Amino acid sequence: MTGSQGVFRHWATLRQLPDLPGVVRLLVATQLAFNIGFYLVLPYLAGHLTADLALGGAVVGLVLGLRTFSQQGLFVVGGVLTDRFGAKPVILAGCALRVAGFVLLGLATTLPGVLGGAVLTGFAAALFSPAVESALAGEAGELERDGRVRRSDVFALFAVAGEVGAVTGPLLGAALLGVDFQLVCLVAAALFVVIGIAHAQALPARPAAHAAEPVLAGWREVLGNRTFLLFAAGYSGYLLCYNQLYLALPFELRRAAGDEAALGPLFALASLMIVLGQLPVASWARGALGHGRGLVIGFATMSAAFLSVAVLRPLPGTLLPAIALVVLLTAGQMLVVPLAQDLVPRLAGERRLGSYFGVLSSAGGLAVLVGSAGTGALLDASSAWPPLPWLALAAVPLAGAAVLGRMARRGALAGGAAHRDAP
Repeated sequence: MTGSQGVFRHWATLRQLPDLPGVVRLLVATQLAFNIGFYLVLPYLAGHLTADLALGGAVVGLVLGLRTFSQQGLFVVGGVLTDRFGAKPVILAGCALRVAGFVLLGLATTLPGVLGGAVLTGFAAALFSPAVESALAGEAGELERDGRVRRSDVFALFAVAGEVGAVTGPLLGAALLGVDFQLVCLVAAALFVVIGIAHAQALPARPAAHAAEPVLAGWREVLGNRTFLLFAAGYSGYLLCYNQLYLALPFELRRAAGDEAALGPLFALASLMIVLGQLPVASWARGALGHGRGLVIGFATMSAAFLSVAVLRPLPGTLLPAIALVVLLTAGQMLVVPLAQDLVPRLAGERRLGSYFGVLSSAGGLAVLVGSAGTGALLDASSAWPPLPWLALAAVPLAGAAVLGRMARRGALAGGAAHRDAP
């Protein structure tokens, strides 16, 4: 396929959407609804804890940190349960926990209640996210084998739906926040009730492929797949890079402009890039570059995002470093994520997709847990040598590109038959 054909192939995917199986459309719409409900509440949680409940900054940080850890760190649990019991019951359990978590966050007036609500909302995602991703990977894989649509294009559409939700949720939350934070939480909880009902009625109860096997068998298989573990290690830095939109970007805006007023427009820019460009970029990357080169170029682009800040910071009174950071980081993400999500089931041999997606997400969560503290320390100490934190951040995706590039040269990321080291 030529590069121009790859760029425009995404229109075929969009035209085929009405003809795709209902379960695929449901799973894509699920990502939209999940993100609307999530971003209704989470952008405003810190303000609620500080202004309404008068909690200190350290306590607020603890609450937010526990929420993140209970989500990313426990994805492996949701993945294993998906392989053991099937996607549908795990998704429904996650929806129920998210409803309970949002209700508790809205009603809680003490720290234990807030902590409980935060942990429930995080663990809910640890259940339903790998279940949804593994279900979509299986359904889209069948469509690709039938020659109907590429799985990477379906995952690109999945990413676009999530981004639309990430833009819509905060806008709805801001409107409801004018009434009360409790109302925001209750509306988000009601949305997850609707999501749960939709899945209960429309999501097929596919038999779990590994229902008769011990729960820990999935972990043993994943940990025995050395090719996948190397891929997960190389890919894990992606989430740390992406999280710099919440840590390093505000730091740079405060340095350049004295406040974070430009944060909203820059987030909108990133969302606009993904909504308009994700499908054509993913299709072009798969057709013109392939999995290996696409991932390496994507990680190199993310490295360039941080290097650009180090180079452009000396320019006085300009937001150009921050704009370059957002544009290049988002461009790298658009290349990397659909290709990586398409590779997971291939490297897994189309088996135990819940466990594999769970381990991949948890590897990223571990990278964030370890790397964020170091990044924060470097940013605090950057007055001694301002380029230091940006150069250190640039090294993270470069390391990932080196690992993935070596795998690609060995043929491990060819995207054909699975490369597995364990039966």
